[in-house]
Amino acid sequence: QVQLVESGGGLVQAGGSLRLSCAASGRTDSNYAVGWFRQRPGKERKFVAAINWSGDDTYYHDSVKGRFTISRDNAKNTVYLQMSSLEPEDTAGYYCAAELALFVPVLEYQYTYWGQGTQVTVSS
Repeated sequence: QVQLVESGGGLVQAGGSLRLSCAASGRTDSNYAVGWFRQRPGKERKFVAAINWSGDDTYYHDSVKGRFTISRDNAKNTVYLQMSSLEPEDTAGYYCAAELALFVPVLEYQYTYWGQGTQVTVSS
């Protein structure tokens, strides 16, 4: 079992930056890929970015390429999502997810463990 806790969300003006953190606890000794997803009210959850267990393979949704960076510090059991040049369209609840995998899952159903989410609101 892996428990995930997100933090770092908040209110920011358009063009600003935020860094989200996803802290893992429990069985963190295995090779877990981690993904970030986001969900707007009344909408389905959508893929944002993902990283493999070693941190040398990453994937991004086209809408965030060049603005968001996913990284991880395995010594701290934490994955980060650095978000820059934020737009009002980035407003959503952000969720991290983990899966024991050697590849990088990008689909919601491929992830077993989920955090409770952190809200990001970008004002125009």
